Parts: sequence; structure tokens; C-alpha cells
Amino acid sequence: MQNLKIVFMGTPDFAVESLKVLLEADAHIVGVVTAPDKPAGRGRKLTASPVKNFAKEKGLEILQPTNLKDPLFLKELKALNADLQVVVAFRMLPEAVWNMPPKGTFNLHASLLPEYRGAAPINWAIINGEEKTGVTTFFLQHQIDTGDILFQEEMPILPDDNAGSLHDKLMEQGAALVLKTVKAIAANTIAPKPQSHKQGKPAPKIFKNDCKIDWYRECETVHNKIRGLSPYPAAWTELSAPEEKIRVMKIFRTEKSGSAGLNPGEIYSDGEKIILAGTRNGDLKIKELQIAGKKRMTTEEFLKGNKIPEGSSFLS
Repeated sequence: MQNLKIVFMGTPDFAVESLKVLLEADAHIVGVVTAPDKPAGRGRKLTASPVKNFAKEKGLEILQPTNLKDPLFLKELKALNADLQVVVAFRMLPEAVWNMPPKGTFNLHASLLPEYRGAAPINWAIINGEEKTGVTTFFLQHQIDTGDILFQEEMPILPDDNAGSLHDKLMEQGAALVLKTVKAIAANTIAPKPQSHKQGKPAPKIFKNDCKIDWYRECETVHNKIRGLSPYPAAWTELSAPEEKIRVMKIFRTEKSGSAGLNPGEIYSDGEKIILAGTRNGDLKIKELQIAGKKRMTTEEFLKGNKIPEGSSFLS
């Protein structure tokens, strides 16, 4: 494996773990491609990606193209003379990039392909109430997430999992699978298998309107949506209280509590520890929340400084 020259491509924390595992196994990383620095925070200060920070710490050569078809970038990439490219949580590559190395370019995807092709497979698997997911490595080709599969491993989705906890578990499982895949390619023992042509459940990018809670849906559906969007980007709703302005509230954690006879969106609170919200067929106990402009807190913490007036409701 040490004789295999590798270019690694990735941007967020999810990708850092794979790069770390490869380096710990003495993989020969000749370059790292990541996103350009971007303005972040209130001061809009230029901020490097987690992959760049890690690669810089390890003394690796770093490329940050704004345009993946830029002739200068392609020249720099080719000069690295990589045998293989490994992609983890990066953007879509043009053929001029993924077809460059002689041993190809493979990607790590956080689902059991062909299920959940797209940008947000971890979120959508939980939102849809799946009981298992996993990770897949596959060779890139023209259509996104459709290339020949190299390896797959399953991961159970536990009832208490949210998008954050599942992300972390798949990050570690995926890193191990990336290393397994690189070793198999180096040893010429891979046996790529074409993906099924069936259309699996999609995992498109999530936008703000996708995160709004519809309290007229089933209790299980609302509960899964909240945990599938927690901690980021977070499910949200609008709190309407008598004689008060409508406020946006993010909800991070709920428990199914059976039925207390609340109508969809109707709220009950004891004023100290409990906030219940009605759905189509049962109530949810809200455990963690955040009002716009305030910090995330437990329901008990929230109720120490805030009241839920009688007659309040969540809007759908």
C-alpha cells in the first residue's frame, strides 16, 4: 500500500477521520484537495476547512481549486502523479479529474447504495424511519453515486440515534472501510460490482423549508424528522402564544408520550418540566429546544425563564 501514491479529496470533519486513518496506516498521501477558505462567523473571517487544517498540521501538499475544470488546477493535480484518488465528502468531480489516475477514483458514501443517493443520506435515513444504514465505497463515474460498488458495511440505526450520533459512528466505520478499500486496490484483490439500476430512496440536499415541522403528520413521523435533523440543520416550528409575537423555535429532541388528547400543534405545559405537543395521532414530549437568539437548552432550563401561556400552539 505504501507504494500507492494517493490524492485525498474532502472538506468537512467527516472526511478528516478517513485521512487520519490512512496516514496512521502509512498510506502515501501525495496531496490533499479541499474547498477554498470561506468567510464564517459574525466577522466573516476567512476560515479553512477541517480537512485543510488537518492536512496542514501533517505537512501535506494542499490544493484548493475554486473551479475543478481550471487548466491550472488540472496541471497541478496531474503533477502529483497519483495512482489513486480517494474522495470523502467532497463535491461532484468532472471526468477530467476522476478519470485521471490509472487505478481510478473511489468515493465513500454514507448509505447502502443504491439507497439514499444524494447529499444528505444520514439525515434522510433517520427521517424516513430506517432501522439500518451503512457505508459504501464505489468507483466514480458520470452519474452521481452510481458507480461500481467495492465494499459495503451495515450499521444499525438505534432508537436514540439522531443525525449527529449516527454521523459520528458512520464517520469511524467509513474511515475503516476506506482503508480496507485502499489495501484491496493496492493488492489487486478488488471485485467491483455494478450497482442495481433500481431507483432507491433519494437523499437530496436539505433546505430550510424541509425542516419545518408539520404537526398534522403522525407522531412517529414528526419524532423521526426531529431526530433526523438534530443537531443540524435542526427541525423548527413557530410558537404562537396569546398576546405575544410569533416566535421561531428549533426542536432537537423529543420522546413519544402516548396520547393526552391534544390536537395537532396544541401545547400543554406544567410550567416547570414538561412541554407536550400534539400530532395527528399522539403527543410528543419536547426535551431540548432553542428559541431564536437564545442558546439550546433542556425543557426544564427553558421553563425556568420562559412561560408557555395557556392557549399556545405550534403552527403548521
